[in-house]
Amino acid sequence: MRTITYLFIGILFGITMFKSEAASWFRIYEMFKFDSFHMYGIIGSALVIGVIMIQCIKRFHIKSFYGQKINFLPKEKGIIRYLVGGIIFGLGWALAGACPGPMFTLLGVGYVPILIVIGASIMGTFLYGLLKDKLPH
Repeated sequence: MRTITYLFIGILFGITMFKSEAASWFRIYEMFKFDSFHMYGIIGSALVIGVIMIQCIKRFHIKSFYGQKINFLPKEKGIIRYLVGGIIFGLGWALAGACPGPMFTLLGVGYVPILIVIGASIMGTFLYGLLKDKLPH
């Protein structure tokens, strides 16, 4: 039952990404050229909603759907790893024209060449898994 629920949420997310043009290569290209506010508005509103939801979870002790307490673990301070990771992520996003969410949305609407990007992202994740103990975190 949970699998069907997650599948439905994923389909709804994909439809939202496609209809809001967040999966559009042209919109992503505009964003990286600073020609349009469209993508910044989507990302900014997601950020604001995320901050509000996390604060609500913390302040009102909201539990998960399974009745478990939601814990937020503090992260180590450090700016270099976020800068390096963000630059790598941004370069991949700019080169591919899609970040992980829209990649599967584009596949769902029939854009077959995105399979190359999905394959490369899976290989990159696998490579990170092999090297993570040797990388500075």
